[in-house]
Amino acid sequence: MEQDPQDFAAEARRFLDAHVARAPDRTAFTWGEGDDSMAYFSSLPPEEEREQVERARAWQRIRHENGFGWITGPPEYGGRGLTPVHDLLYDAVESEYDVPDTGVLSVVGLGMIGPTILAHAQPGIRDRWLPAMYRGDAIACQLFSEPGAGSDLASVATRAVRDDGGPSRSSEAESGGGWVLNGQKVWTSVAQHSQIGLALTRTDPDAPKHRGITAFLVPMDAPGVDVRPLRQMTGGADFNEVFLTDVRIPDDHRLGEVDGGWTVALTTLMNERATVGSEGAGPVAAALSPDRLSALMRATWTWDDRALRARLAELLVDAIATEHLNARALRRLRAGVAPGPEMSVSKLMYGQNLTRAAHFVADALGPRAIADTGQWGTYAWSELLLATPALRILGGTEEIMKNILAERVLGLPKEPATTAAKEVRP
Repeated sequence: MEQDPQDFAAEARRFLDAHVARAPDRTAFTWGEGDDSMAYFSSLPPEEEREQVERARAWQRIRHENGFGWITGPPEYGGRGLTPVHDLLYDAVESEYDVPDTGVLSVVGLGMIGPTILAHAQPGIRDRWLPAMYRGDAIACQLFSEPGAGSDLASVATRAVRDDGGPSRSSEAESGGGWVLNGQKVWTSVAQHSQIGLALTRTDPDAPKHRGITAFLVPMDAPGVDVRPLRQMTGGADFNEVFLTDVRIPDDHRLGEVDGGWTVALTTLMNERATVGSEGAGPVAAALSPDRLSALMRATWTWDDRALRARLAELLVDAIATEHLNARALRRLRAGVAPGPEMSVSKLMYGQNLTRAAHFVADALGPRAIADTGQWGTYAWSELLLATPALRILGGTEEIMKNILAERVLGLPKEPATTAAKEVRP
């Protein structure tokens, strides 16, 4: 029986009141007070980052023990079996409390990989990994992008071949046959903390490229898996390159059919668009705050710059429009209708709005954006300025997103392909 949303919200508040304190009023803003960090990506030292990950795991366990770890998940895997509306409702209630940031678990693993495992994994793998992930015991990463396969994801070159049963064959592979993986992945978020990764591999190099791909779950501690951090210009290392050298994977870790991995990838990508498109919490949410941006102009003596004020007005109008677009998707969910193209548009606007905010701030700050004068709320913006190129790439580049919307939503003709077989990531 479906739980009444008001009763569910009341239950969520009782749970949160019993475990954490209320968060300070995030709508109140006073220039010069509080933390002025505007970081999108982490730049914490490794020890502090590990402590943050452990806090996230601990909070996820508490959620799970009290029935809020996987609100929409099937009960047989530890979920509540409720609707996406209940999930969104819980997020709204929890945002009022001072809880650890669980993004290391939720953005990729629980938001993208978990639904893919549920839809495509074999029963034993679902039994093993889904409860562990939603309990906070296991973190998952996405082994999709490669040096030669980013937006054109169907060009993956990492190979998976049938295990020939050589002397180094693992005991797991012996029990049911397996595969050997070789290749390189790149831009892999949270790989350094992950226990499993969802990898796209090429299993039939002679087939049309969308039809020769197979997906596997890769234990990140398997022999031959090498995770190397990629230092970003923001100072942190959220991304990694992952090398797979003769990595043996049992066949029960395969998701979907052999050579049917593109269908598996689409499940992950659709959840990725929804996850990225619906972002808006955390420090960067303040980047589009009218109070903060107008206070910045006053502090930098640019309030009388009419051109800059006009740009601020346009930016805030687009931010409000994006909020209404997300609200429309929520209303459709409440009505039991799957959202249409709203999430793709929202993802596109999210990156563009934050990019425009960063450029606006750079013009207001001038040299203070790149030289730390010690003035509150100035140089701290450099973290977001350096992150904005990534915001226009992650989750699908702006160019790809625009093509999807033009061709599949507006019905415009496709762009001429550069090669006969050229196809792009959806």
